[in-house]
Amino acid sequence: MGKAIQKFLDEPPASDRLTAYDRDHMKLYMRLLDAERDGADWREAVQILFGLDPENDPAHCRAIHDAHLSRAHWMTEQGYRQLVAESQRKT
Repeated sequence: MGKAIQKFLDEPPASDRLTAYDRDHMKLYMRLLDAERDGADWREAVQILFGLDPENDPAHCRAIHDAHLSRAHWMTEQGYRQLVAESQRKT
């Protein structure tokens, strides 16, 4: 897998609505969820998906990983409903 090319924040914007950041990082969220499901170590995930070196600043890297994984879970529990609603309005 290649290194992350997208720019990202330390934490996704906190919102109860789908944000532009969420839309731009949907693939990242899915890959984080896949890594979690597959039992990948967070250090490997942050290195591959974010292009960060967890050995250099483990606390910061872990915080970035966990914040984005949390938002990915929010997307599967709530955010997807907004995507569905939008797609239904377009048809």
